[in-house]
Amino acid sequence: MTERLRRHPELQAWLILAIPVIFLLIFFMAPLVIVFVYSFLERGKYGGVEWVFTLDNIRRVFDPLYFKTFVRSFYIAIVTTLVTLILGYPLAYFIAKSPPSRRNALVFALMIPFWTNFLIRTYAWLTLLRTHTGLINVTLMNWGIIDKPLPLYGNDFAIILGLVYGWLPVMVLPIYAALERLDESLLEAARDLYASSAKAFRRVTWPLSLPGVVAGSMLVFIPSLGAFVTPAILGGGKSLMIGNIISNQFLGAHDWPFGSALSMVMMIAMLIATLIYFRWTKKSEDVT
Repeated sequence: MTERLRRHPELQAWLILAIPVIFLLIFFMAPLVIVFVYSFLERGKYGGVEWVFTLDNIRRVFDPLYFKTFVRSFYIAIVTTLVTLILGYPLAYFIAKSPPSRRNALVFALMIPFWTNFLIRTYAWLTLLRTHTGLINVTLMNWGIIDKPLPLYGNDFAIILGLVYGWLPVMVLPIYAALERLDESLLEAARDLYASSAKAFRRVTWPLSLPGVVAGSMLVFIPSLGAFVTPAILGGGKSLMIGNIISNQFLGAHDWPFGSALSMVMMIAMLIATLIYFRWTKKSEDVT
């Protein structure tokens, strides 16, 4: 067998590929197939599924009650992505333009929040934003700045704030990597051609950093769309996203078919939104 592998290197390549392919089939494709099949079955009397084909689950997804949640989830994910981009791009630019001796320290500082569990960091925001006992409202009222608590908790603002805080480093790192590789001679050439700083950024820096922007936006948008921990904690049970609805269907209502249908529709919508975004950024890159 060893001699045969030595004589046929292409067989070695296939054997090397076999392990990751089998892994993906078992742990990635198989769960997706199960969710897809379950979305067309009926809910069992005591939970689980009954092997009866139906389209009712797909129809229920487009019920106004659930469809509004889909729209809100997309809205929150888009706003979160835009805010993290607006905050993250200048930060990534500052780190990329810092002296090499400080650059590694700044990247290291950016990674420090990842040392703490995401759930714990979200609960930390809860202690700050609570309406009557939150540190922010209590401090402002004790100082006489406000007369009644600010609505900082249990709404979309709190969810977006928690998501932005959680995913900001994920936006910064790909943009920093793109900016750090930027050839400074291109900017010097733009200045030699009498381009202003704004024009040099628009025609040189921004287009060359666009791959990092796209990567960071996708890394923020996708988990934000399916988020359920942050809305569950900072939404206060009043402001839910589609991830919370899916979780409730599987764990609370035990309606696996409908939860699977919601999951499939969300994945398809996420895929379409991602393809549209990539197509739009490609067109913008071509125009630039």
